[in-house]
Amino acid sequence: MFVYGTLLAGECNHGWLAGGRYLGNWTTAPRYRLVDTGPYPVLALGGRTAVRGEVYAINRLILDQLDVLEGYPADYGRVLIPTGWGRAWVYRRRRAPAARLLFDGDWRRRPFPQ
Repeated sequence: MFVYGTLLAGECNHGWLAGGRYLGNWTTAPRYRLVDTGPYPVLALGGRTAVRGEVYAINRLILDQLDVLEGYPADYGRVLIPTGWGRAWVYRRRRAPAARLLFDGDWRRRPFPQ
């Protein structure tokens, strides 16, 4: 599983990955749009941003639980992308909602509202 937002280590939803094994940091190819909706980011096709995140080895039970968290398949789609550890699932939308673009592709470096 490739994670890029609230599932990252130290973020609010990271506990959903309990039982998974951290494999390492990864940056996608530059083909996405990453937007900051406020409480969480949305990854969508159709951009030129390389997104930074983490890759985890997970089992089917964890994947099923993440599907519930992410609202799959109603809110998000799930696709396989290449990583340094083989293919990994990632949740994404076809279109990004109207929100602030994160051009550097890093949820942790997002500007916080003052």
